[in-house]
Amino acid sequence: MLNSVSLTFPDGSVRDYDAAMTGAGLAESISKSLAKKAVAYAIDGTVRDLSDPLGKSGKVEIITRDDARALELIRHDTAHVLAEAVQELWPGTQVTIGPVIENGFYYDFARNEPFTPDDFPVIEKKMREIIARNKPFTKEVWSRDRAKKVFADKGERYKLELIDAIPEDQDLKIYAQGDWFDLCRGPHMASTGQIGNAFKLMKVAGAYWRGDSNNPMLTRIYGTAWADQAQLEAYQTMLEEAEKRDHRKLGREMDLFHFQEEGPGVVFWHAKGWKMFQNLVNYMRRRLDEQGYQEVNAPQVLDKSLWETSGHWGWYRDAMFKVTVAGDDTDDDRVFALKPMNCPGHVQIFKHGLKSYRDLPVKLAEFGNVHRYEPSGALHGLMRVRGFTQDDAHIFCTEEQLAAECLRINDLILSTYADFGFEEVSVKLSTRPDKRVGTDEAWDHAEAIMGNVLETIRTRSGNRIKTSINPGEGAFYGPKFEYVLKDAIGREWQCGTTQVDFNLPERFGAFYIGSDSEKKQPVMVHRAICGSMERFLGILIENYSGHFPLWFAPLQVVVATITSEADGYATEVVAKLKAAGLLAEADLRNEKINYKVREHSLAKVPVILVCGKREAEEQTVNIRRLGSRDQESLGLAEAIERLTEEAITPDRRRKRAA
Repeated sequence: MLNSVSLTFPDGSVRDYDAAMTGAGLAESISKSLAKKAVAYAIDGTVRDLSDPLGKSGKVEIITRDDARALELIRHDTAHVLAEAVQELWPGTQVTIGPVIENGFYYDFARNEPFTPDDFPVIEKKMREIIARNKPFTKEVWSRDRAKKVFADKGERYKLELIDAIPEDQDLKIYAQGDWFDLCRGPHMASTGQIGNAFKLMKVAGAYWRGDSNNPMLTRIYGTAWADQAQLEAYQTMLEEAEKRDHRKLGREMDLFHFQEEGPGVVFWHAKGWKMFQNLVNYMRRRLDEQGYQEVNAPQVLDKSLWETSGHWGWYRDAMFKVTVAGDDTDDDRVFALKPMNCPGHVQIFKHGLKSYRDLPVKLAEFGNVHRYEPSGALHGLMRVRGFTQDDAHIFCTEEQLAAECLRINDLILSTYADFGFEEVSVKLSTRPDKRVGTDEAWDHAEAIMGNVLETIRTRSGNRIKTSINPGEGAFYGPKFEYVLKDAIGREWQCGTTQVDFNLPERFGAFYIGSDSEKKQPVMVHRAICGSMERFLGILIENYSGHFPLWFAPLQVVVATITSEADGYATEVVAKLKAAGLLAEADLRNEKINYKVREHSLAKVPVILVCGKREAEEQTVNIRRLGSRDQESLGLAEAIERLTEEAITPDRRRKRAA
């Protein structure tokens, strides 16, 4: 072949093909059954249309509909079908953008009258008709002039803006499905029929064009799509369960916290919620002490000049809160900022006093209160706030110490998650983005070290910990690990991070004295385990559905009386429980015991000790557990011993066993 390419298949075999052969032709050459199943193909991990020519050598994979990567294609194609259905049903509606998102897709429409969920049945019916037509997805590359004329003639003014935003050096692709077409980067499956019918429209919302409140309001239709009906039904079941577990609902029922308009995005912690927060902080403090961290505290308000030096004022200013003196009669006209993160303050603490290579690694930790601006529409209970506490730490070390420190951080993160019941964790290495600081040599070195650490994490866990690479998703100042945990109903949450930083030590002139008596720049590693403590607590509330293990519950035991004759005994029981270190309260109200039990069960109290006249006489308690109808009668001393043992925290239990 004059113009051939060399393809490496998943089994390691290598074969030559004509560069002009398409992905569909390649699948056909392998087997007719594979060609029927194929929806796309990939070379060196980049997914392509089956109609695309091979064009280059590399590692090739034929993607079938049961491949995990096909799910994004299914959702992307479903978004196009949604747009076609809407325009067929309501001519004159303008389509704007329709990206794939987690678990589904959305499409933004410009229409005088907004859509409502009442429109969903007719839209879904039309979508199924379009899918049944099984029209092929075809791709053309148009000139800008042609594209602008065609979309202008259609009255699609938003598409004209999108065309102008596409860089001149990029092709302008048009994908058609039958007579309907759209501006799109692709890729797509071969035809609409490959989408299937496992989709559902979920909700509508208002969305400003390009997220700017100065622009027109559009209607956003959200949908979900899956490979088959079983996956769709499982997702819907998960959503129903998630609604029951919503931390905002449980927060009210358990009297943990609230939000109000005067403090948008900041938490009003109630006594029980604050106790739970402190339980988490105290647990983390003990874990940090095990690892040799020094807890510090940097100021919340700092002159903007510090943030200019760090680069945050340039990179991150839109998410920061500016602070000035409130009084009119003041000589201080400086501009300050509420800190959005702890790292610049920690560099200042590291720099205070001369450091030798013998002092490294220096590990500075802080439960720092930080503030970041989030649009009001993005705020979501504890999960998305403007003011939160970051369990931040920064390790200043030598290059030789970097790998070992990353592994120590990994072990601390994984054991912390395990203590809270999260056993299914994945670790992703995010590599250099296009916009970054630092030399290519420094990035090469850091990525090589972290790549080796990632492999060590995988092998040491016996492949239990899933690992992967996120190309181009690193921070501008260095590569990072992202720790993603899976909760009790299968949702994934990105929490912990380990980030290498070339930027801040250099910007602030941080150094240590090396063994050669010369100044050297330390490697700075940013590390978070919970990330946002508020968000992590929200995740815990939903993961446990409020049914916390006894060691973490903000209120562990309620002693409820059946009759007022047992009030004195109940008070004595509570005193003994507290003396044993348990969090206990008495309920001596003149209410029926079933009412009391029901109320405390709704508040998710793990243990209710019921006391009546007989229990008082016999010095016993009747134990009722949250979520169980079983009851157990025990002597008071034995009950306290059992509960005290059960309430030992996992880290203290490990120390006792060592």
